[in-house]
Amino acid sequence: MWEQAQVIWAFNLFTLPGGYTISVGKLATVLLLFAAGYLVSRFAGAIVGRRLSRTKLRPDAIHAIQRIVFFVFLTLIFFVALNLLGIPVTALAFVMGAIAIGVGFGTQNIVNNFISGWILLAERPVRVDDFIEFDTWMGTVERIGNRSTRIRRIDGVHLLVPNSQLLERTVVNWTLIDREIRSVVRVGVAYGSPVRQVSQLILKAVTDQPEVKPDPVPRVVFEDFGDNALVFDAYFWCDLGGDKALFEIRSDIRLRIADHFNEHGVVVAFPQRDIHLDASSPLKVQLHDNARESLDR
Repeated sequence: MWEQAQVIWAFNLFTLPGGYTISVGKLATVLLLFAAGYLVSRFAGAIVGRRLSRTKLRPDAIHAIQRIVFFVFLTLIFFVALNLLGIPVTALAFVMGAIAIGVGFGTQNIVNNFISGWILLAERPVRVDDFIEFDTWMGTVERIGNRSTRIRRIDGVHLLVPNSQLLERTVVNWTLIDREIRSVVRVGVAYGSPVRQVSQLILKAVTDQPEVKPDPVPRVVFEDFGDNALVFDAYFWCDLGGDKALFEIRSDIRLRIADHFNEHGVVVAFPQRDIHLDASSPLKVQLHDNARESLDR
């Protein structure tokens, strides 16, 4: 039994150019080495990430270092595997070149996205934890992978966007330089309202909101005489991605405005039309048959 196992272990599967033979034993050893090396690479990357997370490095920088450590370990394991097989690197130059050409033509998109991922990590136009706007979607970048970037939309749905598209198409990064964002709340009041008092009430509602930054100073602009309302816009700055989302901050400000308006008798405008009747001539009233029958009853 042992002798048969030794025979199978030493059985030559094929011979490479240059007379290098690959046996069952060598191939099994290399496969086990790659499996163990992959696990060790992942473990080493996790340890490095855990240690760096205690520093002041951003999550995107930590993720980039983890990927570098992972691929460095895999490269070392590859050369160790060649050494176990007894194959010098120069012997595979021609074979690797031919394989690279074939793989290049067959996996252009994969290679493009792979290289684009490293460009994103190096140039950092989009980073982990950034809030971006891509096409019609808005969300937070959770992970920049080898082929695609995972984005969590504001509604909780995850998007997998190819890395190359983030470089080739227009991406709005709301937090590229800082997390400050300007927002606006629009409100319309009825005609005849005291406009200066309305402006002061809106400004008070904005400045009383804890998330609104005092600098730049919030401003209230009397925007327009609308068809049905006097239109006011309140402009303010806040930090995106803080304790509250931007839509929650705007909602709280609108609630404050509504409370202030109720206290001072200011009416929020609504669509309305004035109808003028010409009284110089009598009006002709005509009843339909159904209405006439109802009156008869």
